Amino acid sequence: MNRWLFLLAVALAACFTTGIFADEKLEKPETPLWPQWRGPNRDGQVGGPSWPDRLSKDSLKQLWRIPLGPSYSGPIVADDLVFTTETKNKASEAVVALDRKTGKERWRSEWKGAMTVPFFAAANGSWIRATPATDGQRVFVAGMRDVLVCLNAKSGKEEWRVDFVKELKTPLPDFGFVCSPLLDGDFVYVQAGASFAKLEKQTGKIVWRTLNDKGGMLGSAFSSPIIATIAGKRQLIVQGREKLAGVDIDKGEVLWSQPVPNFRGMNILTPMPVGDAIFTSSYGNKAWLYKVSHDKDRFTVAETWNNNTQAYMSSPVQIDGHAYLHLQNQRLACIDLKSGKKTWTSDDRFGQYWSMVAQGRRILALDQRGELFLIRANSEKFDVIDNLKVSADQTWAHLAVVGDELYIRELNALAAYRWTQK
Repeated sequence: MNRWLFLLAVALAACFTTGIFADEKLEKPETPLWPQWRGPNRDGQVGGPSWPDRLSKDSLKQLWRIPLGPSYSGPIVADDLVFTTETKNKASEAVVALDRKTGKERWRSEWKGAMTVPFFAAANGSWIRATPATDGQRVFVAGMRDVLVCLNAKSGKEEWRVDFVKELKTPLPDFGFVCSPLLDGDFVYVQAGASFAKLEKQTGKIVWRTLNDKGGMLGSAFSSPIIATIAGKRQLIVQGREKLAGVDIDKGEVLWSQPVPNFRGMNILTPMPVGDAIFTSSYGNKAWLYKVSHDKDRFTVAETWNNNTQAYMSSPVQIDGHAYLHLQNQRLACIDLKSGKKTWTSDDRFGQYWSMVAQGRRILALDQRGELFLIRANSEKFDVIDNLKVSADQTWAHLAVVGDELYIRELNALAAYRWTQK
Protein backbone atom coordinates (compact mmCIF):
# COMPACT_ATOMS: atom_id res chain seq x y z
CA MET A 1 0.00 0.00 0.00
CA ASN A 2 2.75 2.42 0.93
CA ARG A 3 4.47 1.60 -2.34
CA TRP A 4 1.33 2.54 -4.34
CA LEU A 5 0.91 5.78 -2.40
CA PHE A 6 4.53 6.61 -3.14
CA LEU A 7 4.08 5.97 -6.88
CA LEU A 8 0.90 8.07 -6.92
CA ALA A 9 2.69 10.96 -5.24
CA VAL A 10 5.51 10.77 -7.80
CA ALA A 11 3.00 10.73 -10.66
CA LEU A 12 1.12 13.73 -9.29
CA ALA A 13 4.37 15.65 -8.84
CA ALA A 14 5.31 14.88 -12.43
CA CYS A 15 1.95 16.15 -13.66
CA PHE A 16 2.36 19.46 -11.87
CA THR A 17 5.97 19.76 -13.03
CA THR A 18 5.06 19.21 -16.70
CA GLY A 19 2.10 21.58 -16.47
CA ILE A 20 -0.68 19.04 -17.12
CA PHE A 21 -2.67 20.43 -14.20
CA ALA A 22 -1.10 23.90 -14.34
CA ASP A 23 -2.86 26.98 -15.59
CA GLU A 24 -1.07 27.49 -18.90
CA LYS A 25 -1.73 31.23 -18.77
CA LEU A 26 0.35 31.50 -15.61
CA GLU A 27 3.40 29.79 -17.06
CA LYS A 28 6.31 32.06 -17.80
CA PRO A 29 7.03 32.23 -21.53
CA GLU A 30 10.38 30.89 -22.70
CA THR A 31 11.37 34.21 -24.20
CA PRO A 32 9.98 37.40 -22.62
CA LEU A 33 8.50 39.94 -24.98
CA TRP A 34 9.57 43.57 -25.18
CA PRO A 35 7.13 45.52 -22.96
CA GLN A 36 8.96 48.81 -22.34
CA TRP A 37 12.00 51.04 -22.73
CA ARG A 38 15.17 48.92 -23.11
CA GLY A 39 13.38 45.61 -22.75
CA PRO A 40 11.95 43.30 -20.06
CA ASN A 41 14.25 44.59 -17.29
CA ARG A 42 14.97 48.07 -18.71
CA ASP A 43 18.67 47.17 -18.96
CA GLY A 44 19.08 46.21 -22.63
CA GLN A 45 19.73 42.54 -21.75
CA VAL A 46 17.94 39.78 -23.67
CA GLY A 47 17.80 35.99 -23.73
CA GLY A 48 16.29 33.82 -26.45
CA PRO A 49 18.03 31.98 -29.29
CA SER A 50 21.65 32.84 -30.02
CA TRP A 51 22.25 35.52 -32.58
CA PRO A 52 23.86 34.59 -35.93
CA ASP A 53 27.60 34.97 -36.32
CA ARG A 54 27.25 37.50 -39.12
CA LEU A 55 24.95 40.30 -40.27
CA SER A 56 23.71 39.92 -43.83
CA LYS A 57 20.50 39.91 -45.82
CA ASP A 58 20.57 36.11 -45.53
CA SER A 59 20.95 36.05 -41.73
CA LEU A 60 18.59 38.98 -41.08
CA LYS A 61 15.54 38.75 -43.32
CA GLN A 62 13.05 41.60 -43.47
CA LEU A 63 9.51 40.36 -42.80
CA TRP A 64 7.68 43.62 -43.42
CA ARG A 65 8.11 47.39 -43.40
CA ILE A 66 5.25 49.85 -42.75
CA PRO A 67 5.56 53.60 -43.52
CA LEU A 68 4.57 55.82 -40.56
CA GLY A 69 4.85 59.37 -39.35
CA PRO A 70 8.09 60.35 -37.56
CA SER A 71 8.87 59.20 -34.02
CA TYR A 72 11.74 58.76 -31.57
CA SER A 73 9.78 56.14 -29.56
CA GLY A 74 11.10 52.60 -29.50
CA PRO A 75 8.64 49.84 -30.49
CA ILE A 76 7.21 47.54 -27.81
CA VAL A 77 5.84 44.03 -28.24
CA ALA A 78 3.11 42.09 -26.41
CA ASP A 79 1.49 38.84 -27.57
CA ASP A 80 0.74 39.18 -31.29
CA LEU A 81 1.01 42.97 -31.47
CA VAL A 82 3.75 45.54 -31.98
CA PHE A 83 3.03 49.07 -30.74
CA THR A 84 4.66 52.25 -31.97
CA THR A 85 3.92 55.97 -31.97
CA GLU A 86 3.98 58.72 -34.57
CA THR A 87 3.59 62.46 -34.90
CA LYS A 88 1.18 63.44 -37.67
CA ASN A 89 1.46 66.69 -39.62
CA LYS A 90 3.10 68.38 -36.62
CA ALA A 91 -0.39 68.64 -35.12
CA SER A 92 -1.36 65.34 -33.50
CA GLU A 93 0.08 62.16 -32.02
CA ALA A 94 -0.94 58.55 -32.53
CA VAL A 95 -0.35 55.06 -31.21
CA VAL A 96 -0.52 52.26 -33.77
CA ALA A 97 -0.90 48.53 -33.07
CA LEU A 98 0.48 46.30 -35.83
CA ASP A 99 0.22 42.56 -36.35
CA ARG A 100 3.56 40.93 -35.51
CA LYS A 101 3.39 38.51 -38.43
CA THR A 102 2.19 40.77 -41.20
CA GLY A 103 2.59 44.38 -40.09
CA LYS A 104 -1.11 44.94 -40.79
CA GLU A 105 -2.63 47.74 -38.72
CA ARG A 106 -4.97 46.37 -36.05
CA TRP A 107 -5.94 49.68 -34.47
CA ARG A 108 -4.93 53.29 -34.17
CA SER A 109 -5.60 55.92 -31.49
CA GLU A 110 -4.93 59.63 -32.04
CA TRP A 111 -5.15 62.88 -30.10
CA LYS A 112 -4.39 66.50 -30.80
CA GLY A 113 -1.02 67.45 -29.36
CA ALA A 114 2.33 68.43 -30.80
CA MET A 115 4.96 71.05 -30.09
CA THR A 116 8.24 72.47 -31.33
CA VAL A 117 11.19 71.94 -29.04
CA PRO A 118 13.78 74.74 -28.65
CA PHE A 119 17.40 75.25 -29.63
CA PHE A 120 19.61 72.40 -30.83
CA ALA A 121 16.95 69.77 -30.01
CA ALA A 122 14.74 71.15 -32.79
CA ALA A 123 17.41 70.44 -35.39
CA ASN A 124 16.55 66.74 -35.24
CA GLY A 125 12.78 67.24 -35.18
CA SER A 126 10.04 67.75 -32.62
CA TRP A 127 8.58 64.26 -32.78
CA ILE A 128 7.03 62.23 -29.98
CA ARG A 129 9.90 60.94 -27.85
CA ALA A 130 9.06 58.54 -25.01
CA THR A 131 8.83 54.77 -25.52
CA PRO A 132 5.42 53.40 -24.44
CA ALA A 133 4.97 50.59 -21.91
CA THR A 134 2.49 47.70 -21.80
CA ASP A 135 1.37 45.04 -19.34
CA GLY A 136 -0.38 43.13 -22.12
CA GLN A 137 -3.78 44.55 -21.19
CA ARG A 138 -3.06 48.26 -21.44
CA VAL A 139 -0.63 50.50 -23.29
CA PHE A 140 0.71 53.64 -21.57
CA VAL A 141 1.91 56.44 -23.83
CA ALA A 142 3.55 59.76 -23.03
CA GLY A 143 2.42 62.57 -25.31
CA MET A 144 4.77 65.49 -25.88
CA ARG A 145 2.57 68.07 -24.14
CA ASP A 146 2.96 66.37 -20.74
CA VAL A 147 0.03 64.02 -21.26
CA LEU A 148 -0.07 60.36 -20.19
CA VAL A 149 -2.61 58.25 -22.10
CA CYS A 150 -3.78 54.74 -21.17
CA LEU A 151 -5.25 52.59 -23.95
CA ASN A 152 -6.76 49.11 -24.09
CA ALA A 153 -4.06 46.94 -25.70
CA LYS A 154 -6.50 44.85 -27.74
CA SER A 155 -8.87 47.54 -29.02
CA GLY A 156 -7.01 50.85 -28.68
CA LYS A 157 -9.90 52.34 -26.72
CA GLU A 158 -8.78 55.10 -24.39
CA GLU A 159 -9.26 54.15 -20.72
CA TRP A 160 -7.93 57.31 -19.11
CA ARG A 161 -5.71 60.29 -19.66
CA VAL A 162 -3.80 62.64 -17.35
CA ASP A 163 -2.92 66.10 -18.61
CA PHE A 164 -0.31 67.13 -16.05
CA VAL A 165 -0.23 70.76 -17.16
CA LYS A 166 -4.00 71.16 -16.67
CA GLU A 167 -4.33 69.01 -13.57
CA LEU A 168 -1.29 70.27 -11.65
CA LYS A 169 -0.99 73.77 -13.15
CA THR A 170 2.66 73.06 -13.98
CA PRO A 171 4.57 74.56 -16.93
CA LEU A 172 4.56 72.84 -20.31
CA PRO A 173 7.94 71.06 -20.61
CA ASP A 174 9.96 72.94 -23.22
CA PHE A 175 11.56 69.75 -24.54
CA GLY A 176 8.37 67.69 -24.26
CA PHE A 177 7.50 64.61 -22.21
CA VAL A 178 10.69 62.55 -22.65
CA CYS A 179 10.59 60.02 -19.79
CA SER A 180 9.45 56.51 -20.81
CA PRO A 181 6.75 55.15 -18.43
CA LEU A 182 7.78 52.47 -15.91
CA LEU A 183 5.27 49.81 -14.84
CA ASP A 184 5.45 47.94 -11.55
CA GLY A 185 2.53 45.96 -10.15
CA ASP A 186 -0.60 48.11 -10.11
CA PHE A 187 1.22 51.38 -10.73
CA VAL A 188 2.94 53.45 -13.40
CA TYR A 189 5.81 55.86 -12.73
CA VAL A 190 6.85 58.85 -14.84
CA GLN A 191 8.88 62.03 -14.69
CA ALA A 192 6.15 64.52 -15.59
CA GLY A 193 4.27 67.45 -14.10
CA ALA A 194 7.56 69.05 -13.00
CA SER A 195 8.08 66.07 -10.68
CA PHE A 196 8.44 62.32 -10.39
CA ALA A 197 4.99 60.78 -10.02
CA LYS A 198 3.29 57.49 -9.14
CA LEU A 199 -0.12 56.80 -10.68
CA GLU A 200 -2.68 54.03 -10.34
CA LYS A 201 -2.47 51.88 -13.44
CA GLN A 202 -6.24 51.29 -13.69
CA THR A 203 -7.45 54.84 -13.10
CA GLY A 204 -4.61 57.30 -13.68
CA LYS A 205 -5.06 58.72 -10.17
CA ILE A 206 -1.87 60.36 -8.90
CA VAL A 207 -0.77 58.57 -5.71
CA TRP A 208 2.22 60.78 -4.88
CA ARG A 209 4.67 63.25 -6.37
CA THR A 210 8.26 63.90 -5.35
CA LEU A 211 11.49 65.46 -6.66
CA ASN A 212 9.56 68.55 -7.73
CA ASP A 213 11.43 70.87 -10.08
CA LYS A 214 10.81 74.12 -11.94
CA GLY A 215 9.46 72.47 -15.06
CA GLY A 216 9.62 74.34 -18.36
CA MET A 217 13.14 74.90 -19.67
CA LEU A 218 15.13 74.03 -16.54
CA GLY A 219 13.06 71.14 -15.23
CA SER A 220 11.23 68.38 -17.12
CA ALA A 221 13.68 65.48 -16.85
CA PHE A 222 15.08 63.66 -19.87
CA SER A 223 15.99 60.37 -18.18
CA SER A 224 13.77 57.33 -17.58
CA PRO A 225 13.59 55.65 -14.13
CA ILE A 226 14.40 52.07 -13.20
CA ILE A 227 13.79 49.82 -10.19
CA ALA A 228 16.68 48.13 -8.39
CA THR A 229 17.56 46.69 -5.00
CA ILE A 230 20.26 48.97 -3.64
CA ALA A 231 21.79 48.65 -0.16
CA GLY A 232 19.21 46.00 0.69
CA LYS A 233 16.11 47.98 -0.35
CA ARG A 234 14.09 47.72 -3.54
CA GLN A 235 13.67 51.30 -4.74
CA LEU A 236 13.14 53.59 -7.70
CA ILE A 237 16.31 55.05 -9.21
CA VAL A 238 15.53 58.42 -10.74
CA GLN A 239 17.82 60.83 -12.58
CA GLY A 240 16.55 64.37 -12.96
CA ARG A 241 18.12 67.32 -14.71
CA GLU A 242 20.38 68.08 -11.73
CA LYS A 243 20.57 65.04 -9.46
CA LEU A 244 20.33 61.29 -9.06
CA ALA A 245 18.05 59.89 -6.34
CA GLY A 246 16.64 56.76 -4.74
CA VAL A 247 12.90 56.94 -4.01
CA ASP A 248 10.78 54.76 -1.74
CA ILE A 249 8.33 52.88 -3.97
CA ASP A 250 5.41 52.96 -1.55
CA LYS A 251 5.74 56.37 0.11
CA GLY A 252 7.54 58.48 -2.48
CA GLU A 253 10.12 59.56 0.09
CA VAL A 254 13.57 60.46 -1.23
CA LEU A 255 15.89 57.93 0.41
CA TRP A 256 19.09 59.53 -0.86
CA SER A 257 20.16 61.99 -3.54
CA GLN A 258 23.35 63.03 -5.28
CA PRO A 259 23.96 66.10 -7.48
CA VAL A 260 25.19 65.13 -10.95
CA PRO A 261 27.21 67.89 -12.66
CA ASN A 262 26.13 68.53 -16.25
CA PHE A 263 25.80 71.07 -19.02
CA ARG A 264 22.38 72.77 -19.10
CA GLY A 265 20.73 69.95 -17.16
CA MET A 266 21.51 67.34 -19.80
CA ASN A 267 21.39 64.22 -17.65
CA ILE A 268 19.81 62.03 -20.29
CA LEU A 269 20.84 58.39 -20.08
CA THR A 270 19.13 55.81 -17.88
CA PRO A 271 21.26 55.26 -14.73
CA MET A 272 22.78 51.78 -14.42
CA PRO A 273 22.87 49.80 -11.12
CA VAL A 274 26.17 48.10 -10.32
CA GLY A 275 25.62 46.10 -7.14
CA ASP A 276 24.95 48.72 -4.45
CA ALA A 277 26.24 51.49 -6.70
CA ILE A 278 24.90 53.51 -9.62
CA PHE A 279 26.79 54.38 -12.81
CA THR A 280 25.89 57.50 -14.75
CA SER A 281 27.46 60.00 -17.12
CA SER A 282 26.34 63.43 -18.31
CA TYR A 283 26.75 65.63 -21.35
CA GLY A 284 29.70 68.00 -21.17
CA ASN A 285 31.02 66.60 -17.89
CA LYS A 286 32.16 63.19 -16.61
CA ALA A 287 31.20 59.62 -15.72
CA TRP A 288 30.72 58.52 -12.10
CA LEU A 289 30.07 55.54 -9.91
CA TYR A 290 28.12 56.44 -6.75
CA LYS A 291 28.02 53.94 -3.88
CA VAL A 292 24.85 53.83 -1.73
CA SER A 293 25.04 52.57 1.85
CA HIS A 294 22.42 51.93 4.53
CA ASP A 295 23.13 52.09 8.25
CA LYS A 296 20.76 52.64 11.19
CA ASP A 297 17.78 53.47 8.95
CA ARG A 298 19.78 56.08 7.07
CA PHE A 299 20.97 55.98 3.47
CA THR A 300 24.16 57.71 2.40
CA VAL A 301 25.72 58.11 -1.02
CA ALA A 302 29.36 58.74 -1.92
CA GLU A 303 31.40 58.95 -5.10
CA THR A 304 33.53 55.85 -5.71
CA TRP A 305 35.30 57.16 -8.79
CA ASN A 306 34.96 59.48 -11.77
CA ASN A 307 36.63 59.78 -15.14
CA ASN A 308 36.47 62.18 -18.08
CA THR A 309 34.02 60.11 -20.15
CA GLN A 310 31.15 62.22 -21.47
CA ALA A 311 27.94 60.47 -22.44
CA TYR A 312 25.14 62.06 -24.43
CA MET A 313 21.73 60.46 -25.04
CA SER A 314 22.58 56.75 -25.28
CA SER A 315 22.21 54.44 -22.28
CA PRO A 316 24.98 51.87 -21.64
CA VAL A 317 24.92 48.09 -21.37
CA GLN A 318 26.85 46.20 -18.72
CA ILE A 319 28.79 43.00 -19.47
CA ASP A 320 31.27 41.24 -17.18
CA GLY A 321 31.87 44.25 -14.97
CA HIS A 322 32.33 46.70 -17.84
CA ALA A 323 30.09 49.44 -19.22
CA TYR A 324 29.88 49.87 -22.99
CA LEU A 325 28.83 53.44 -23.68
CA HIS A 326 28.25 55.64 -26.73
CA LEU A 327 29.78 59.07 -26.14
CA GLN A 328 29.09 62.73 -26.78
CA ASN A 329 31.94 62.76 -29.33
CA GLN A 330 30.16 59.91 -31.22
CA ARG A 331 32.73 57.28 -30.29
CA LEU A 332 32.21 54.14 -28.22
CA ALA A 333 34.05 53.48 -24.94
CA CYS A 334 34.51 50.64 -22.49
CA ILE A 335 34.82 51.39 -18.75
CA ASP A 336 35.94 49.04 -16.00
CA LEU A 337 33.19 49.56 -13.43
CA LYS A 338 35.36 48.48 -10.49
CA SER A 339 38.27 50.84 -11.07
CA GLY A 340 36.70 53.53 -13.27
CA LYS A 341 39.44 53.04 -15.84
CA LYS A 342 38.48 53.61 -19.45
CA THR A 343 39.99 50.56 -21.13
CA TRP A 344 39.49 51.77 -24.70
CA THR A 345 37.80 54.35 -26.91
CA SER A 346 37.00 53.59 -30.54
CA ASP A 347 38.91 55.41 -33.24
CA ASP A 348 35.81 55.56 -35.42
CA ARG A 349 33.03 58.07 -34.94
CA PHE A 350 29.42 57.05 -35.47
CA GLY A 351 26.01 58.77 -35.40
CA GLN A 352 24.64 60.96 -32.64
CA TYR A 353 22.76 58.10 -30.98
CA TRP A 354 23.13 54.36 -30.40
CA SER A 355 20.62 51.94 -28.95
CA MET A 356 22.27 48.79 -27.62
CA VAL A 357 21.03 45.33 -26.70
CA ALA A 358 23.27 42.68 -25.15
CA GLN A 359 23.12 38.90 -25.24
CA GLY A 360 25.92 37.10 -23.45
CA ARG A 361 29.15 38.64 -24.69
CA ARG A 362 27.66 40.20 -27.80
CA ILE A 363 26.13 43.62 -28.37
CA LEU A 364 23.69 44.54 -31.10
CA ALA A 365 23.84 48.28 -31.70
CA LEU A 366 21.67 50.44 -33.93
CA ASP A 367 23.37 53.63 -35.08
CA GLN A 368 21.31 56.79 -35.70
CA ARG A 369 22.52 56.72 -39.32
CA GLY A 370 20.64 53.47 -40.04
CA GLU A 371 23.49 51.01 -39.57
CA LEU A 372 23.30 47.90 -37.41
CA PHE A 373 26.45 46.64 -35.67
CA LEU A 374 27.20 43.25 -34.13
CA ILE A 375 29.96 43.75 -31.57
CA ARG A 376 31.95 41.39 -29.39
CA ALA A 377 32.06 42.60 -25.77
CA ASN A 378 35.83 42.84 -25.47
CA SER A 379 37.24 44.89 -22.60
CA GLU A 380 40.62 45.20 -24.34
CA LYS A 381 39.62 46.60 -27.74
CA PHE A 382 36.71 47.77 -29.89
CA ASP A 383 35.75 44.53 -31.62
CA VAL A 384 33.19 44.76 -34.45
CA ILE A 385 32.08 41.37 -35.74
CA ASP A 386 29.93 42.68 -38.57
CA ASN A 387 27.70 45.54 -39.68
CA LEU A 388 24.76 45.97 -42.03
CA LYS A 389 22.94 48.99 -43.45
CA VAL A 390 19.28 48.51 -42.52
CA SER A 391 17.79 51.92 -43.24
CA ALA A 392 18.35 54.84 -45.58
CA ASP A 393 16.45 56.91 -43.03
CA GLN A 394 17.61 57.91 -39.55
CA THR A 395 17.03 55.46 -36.68
CA TRP A 396 16.69 57.41 -33.43
CA ALA A 397 14.42 54.93 -31.65
CA HIS A 398 15.60 52.07 -29.44
CA LEU A 399 15.59 48.72 -31.20
CA ALA A 400 13.60 45.76 -29.84
CA VAL A 401 14.55 42.07 -29.86
CA VAL A 402 11.99 39.33 -29.19
CA GLY A 403 13.32 35.79 -29.60
CA ASP A 404 14.48 35.58 -33.21
CA GLU A 405 12.64 38.77 -34.18
CA LEU A 406 14.12 42.26 -34.45
CA TYR A 407 12.08 45.47 -34.72
CA ILE A 408 13.63 48.68 -36.01
CA ARG A 409 11.77 51.98 -35.85
CA GLU A 410 13.08 54.12 -38.66
CA LEU A 411 12.22 57.78 -38.45
CA ASN A 412 9.38 57.27 -40.94
CA ALA A 413 8.66 53.53 -40.82
CA LEU A 414 8.68 50.40 -38.67
CA ALA A 415 10.43 47.29 -40.00
CA ALA A 416 10.40 43.72 -38.68
CA TYR A 417 13.21 41.23 -39.24
CA ARG A 418 13.92 37.62 -38.34
CA TRP A 419 17.28 36.11 -37.42
CA THR A 420 18.25 32.97 -39.31
CA GLN A 421 21.25 30.73 -38.69
CA LYS A 422 23.37 29.82 -41.71
